[in-house]
Amino acid sequence: MPGSRLLLMNEREQAARNICVALQNAGHRALLAGGCVRDCILGRIPKDYDIATSASASEVIDLFPKTITVGAEFGVVIVIQPEGHFEVATFRRDGPYLDGRHPSWVRFEDEQNDAQRRDFTINAMFFDPATDTLLDYVGGQEDLKNHILRTVGNPRERFEEDHLRLLRAIRFAARLNYTLHPDTGAAITEMAPLITRTSAERIRDELTKILTEGGARRAFQLMDETGLLPHILPEIAAMKHVNQPPDFHPEGDVFEHTLLMLDRLENPSPVFAWAVLLHDVGKPPTQTFEDRIRFNYHDKVGARMAAKICQRLRMSNDQTERIVWLIEQHMRLAFIPEMRESKRKRFVREEGFDDLVRLCHIDCLVSGRDPWEIKWINDYKNQLEPEAVRPKPLLTGYDLIQMGYTPGPLFAEILHALEDAQLEGTLTSPESAREFIQSRWPLP
Repeated sequence: MPGSRLLLMNEREQAARNICVALQNAGHRALLAGGCVRDCILGRIPKDYDIATSASASEVIDLFPKTITVGAEFGVVIVIQPEGHFEVATFRRDGPYLDGRHPSWVRFEDEQNDAQRRDFTINAMFFDPATDTLLDYVGGQEDLKNHILRTVGNPRERFEEDHLRLLRAIRFAARLNYTLHPDTGAAITEMAPLITRTSAERIRDELTKILTEGGARRAFQLMDETGLLPHILPEIAAMKHVNQPPDFHPEGDVFEHTLLMLDRLENPSPVFAWAVLLHDVGKPPTQTFEDRIRFNYHDKVGARMAAKICQRLRMSNDQTERIVWLIEQHMRLAFIPEMRESKRKRFVREEGFDDLVRLCHIDCLVSGRDPWEIKWINDYKNQLEPEAVRPKPLLTGYDLIQMGYTPGPLFAEILHALEDAQLEGTLTSPESAREFIQSRWPLP
């Protein structure tokens, strides 16, 4: 099949082709490999372009002036070009994976053997830019045509080699909306407990891709169906069969509600996507049956649970704080019209406030509720001038010293009260601020 019809020329693809040309001119075979070939066949612009070659790592290093050689012992070199970083890997055959991630040995062979060691058929094709030829040794084209995700060879062997492939299979099937081949799906179900042997960091990164690349709802359905979910995120699995009051949540239980919210994600940031996934994680442990089904303080409980999940998955402190804040605050928007002006303005200017509004808007939509609070907030924000939310301070700590006050904890109390009054509109000048301070905190 002519490859010129498969590939979508752009600067990064041209740079990858140029790397192939340089390798070929030096007497080596060089092919575009893996996901970039798959994506181009599907008419998508790849994120990365990888190259497979007969050249050894040392030969690649000698040929290109800027390289990263961290994986050179496995034949992998990162070639640095103005257009970005490109992975160049020597054709190889891998020995047994005794630790569930790394081969015990690597033997450098040919492209056919290299294809056999890859994870899924749709990721194991090559493209020869010298002849514009697609090279498929594992039936990847047919599986793309039939929308099937299948491992290369024996699925149990592929998943034993790298346990993260259990989750990667879910990600690719969900993002492409493909069906798991029966043998592949059965192997995932059988081997699901092995995912816990994978590092928290790798699981976190794979889950983040699932949440941000598209198909998140189907991915979590597949994780549930194959038995992966309780091993990865038992707190999400616990949402199943946790009924909600039908008057407020006619869409179903907490798990179904969460899936519907994931379905509405559009190019989300990792923080926002994780907040959507975890926003109701506190409902299962707080469910009570009173006048109706209730989840008292599920936002507070959920925030604490989310913090533990983020820590377990080795998320950064910054990401953890932002995710936890969104979950802890997601029930407050309904009360924003009743807040004092100063408290409301402080809330509105919080760094994650826009994400909070988006989260609550999706929450309303999937529950079939009128998002009146979202409309109220948007109208309110549209009427606010930036300086009304973050006004220039009327007085500073230096001014307080000049007035005769001694630096200490009282300064923070005074300055906070000043800003409250300024946000409320009751203080508008330094003179009125001084009078306010002297009347409330008179000097001896």
